[in-house]
Amino acid sequence: MITIRLSRPDDVDRLFEIWRSAVEATHDFLKPEDLEFISGQVREGYLPEASLHLAVDRDDRPLAFMGLEGDSIDTLFVDPAHHGRGIGRLLIGAARARGLPLKVDVNEQNTRAVGFYERMGFRQVGRSPLDSAGMPYPLLHLSEA
Repeated sequence: MITIRLSRPDDVDRLFEIWRSAVEATHDFLKPEDLEFISGQVREGYLPEASLHLAVDRDDRPLAFMGLEGDSIDTLFVDPAHHGRGIGRLLIGAARARGLPLKVDVNEQNTRAVGFYERMGFRQVGRSPLDSAGMPYPLLHLSEA
């Protein structure tokens, strides 16, 4: 059984494992040096500070995580060993329970993620040629509304 809970400081190592393995499985478009730079930011800056929604197994082991900022999903990563099992859908459902139409930015080259969000009912409402850090990885802006 999978449940959802908020992250705790002792989750950071496992969440970084999930993030890194998911990125390696889905972000083959990243230059190696960019991946290393981003990894440092995620490991040292984002994960220790963020309040995240975690999907955990019956042993309380995180399988996926999602970050929400208002009505925006700022991260959603699922351990690749658990892709295709409805965990991402479960996290989106938890976000939808807040009653706000959701938005998300997704890397254009991450076609699996784009397909996932489209299956979840999101539609493209814009595009940026650079990511939020100014790197040359285009973002698609998706929205439910």
